[in-house]
Amino acid sequence: MSDAVVCVDIGSTFTKAALVRLPDGLLLATAQAPTADDVVDGVLSATASFPDVPVLACSSAGGGLRLAVVGYEQLISAEAGHRAALSAGARVVHIAAGRLDDAALRALADARPDVVLLVGGTDGGEASVLRHNAAVLAAAERSVPVVLAGNAAVRDEVTALLRNGGLPVTATDNVLPDIGRLAPEPARAAIRGVFLEHVIGGDRLSTDPRLRQWVRAVTPDAVLEGVTALARARADAEAPGVVVLDVGGATTDVYCVPDPDAEQASLGREAVGVPARRRTVEGDLGVTWSADALRAAAAAEGLPEPGEGALALGEAAATVALRRHLRAEAAYGPGGASARSAGLVVLSGGVFRHAAAADVDAVVARVAADSGGAGSVLAGTPVVVDRAYVLAPAGLLAAEHPAAAAALVSSLL
Repeated sequence: MSDAVVCVDIGSTFTKAALVRLPDGLLLATAQAPTADDVVDGVLSATASFPDVPVLACSSAGGGLRLAVVGYEQLISAEAGHRAALSAGARVVHIAAGRLDDAALRALADARPDVVLLVGGTDGGEASVLRHNAAVLAAAERSVPVVLAGNAAVRDEVTALLRNGGLPVTATDNVLPDIGRLAPEPARAAIRGVFLEHVIGGDRLSTDPRLRQWVRAVTPDAVLEGVTALARARADAEAPGVVVLDVGGATTDVYCVPDPDAEQASLGREAVGVPARRRTVEGDLGVTWSADALRAAAAAEGLPEPGEGALALGEAAATVALRRHLRAEAAYGPGGASARSAGLVVLSGGVFRHAAAADVDAVVARVAADSGGAGSVLAGTPVVVDRAYVLAPAGLLAAEHPAAAAALVSSLL
């Protein structure tokens, strides 16, 4: 079928496939299969009904890309690195600030990151902490790929230090070139490259070379592109912004594109830390792999104990994730639209797609009544469920087939 492509999302629990006709973006069929220990086996099972069709894939299998941030100071360098990591679709599993000592190095190792984002200092500014941390990482027993995005004045020196220690290094521009000016995009691109080379191209998920040929993105990156396509399709609406709440087995992600035109209008605003497109990932909010942590998080928020069913857990995950997302937005400071201003909320994830419409409506009503913040996003806002799971496929197609991506998300309008 030369005029079609199968878009595949390799998740921690299920692998989802969507057969899409090109160039018009007609969704021809969908399928899914359990994600196998060797994820290629899961892809082959999910696409068995679509033989000989080219595959485009994204992946969050194994909980996605596990990233640790090592910075100079918690509220500046480490936070800048944290935001760059989240925007790149990584799951931040650890943040260390200041000079790494033995205890800090053990904590970093215990987090088992797939990659370390090493930041610190403005360009031409303080460099001793960056040098020190690079030396500690180079001497450590465990070899972890490093994305270096710190003080450009010592970039070559620090790169050589890390490589002499046997670490794979990708050096890129500083995430904080000047005080108050955040520039995360080069680090985002580097993190994506490391994901494709060392996680997809490695042997943790599969030794089959087809995996590297198929996978083009981290799933959260693909979904964010799909959300952006949806916001653009609603550009003429009175409130064009979109919020997507994606509840999964391992994590719950919140995506927010408050204004589809904001990316161009706010290029200067991003420099002070307010991104036009926002995503938060909650690694302790999942309905299967992270269920115990989810219950603890709900208790910490003062919510009732969730029931045993998947939808009850999904409701708790949605409430906590939205509250946290709004708190993260507040941390950016004033400026820019909020998730509260969105004109459409999309629910994604198996807990919603496989639930009866009346049951989903009941969950939405309870979350909309939440006085802890989540209700301010859902109350009075149209809510739809991505039952055909089109956002990730749309994101995979957005760059090369924008018309097809737009056609796919039109089913949510």
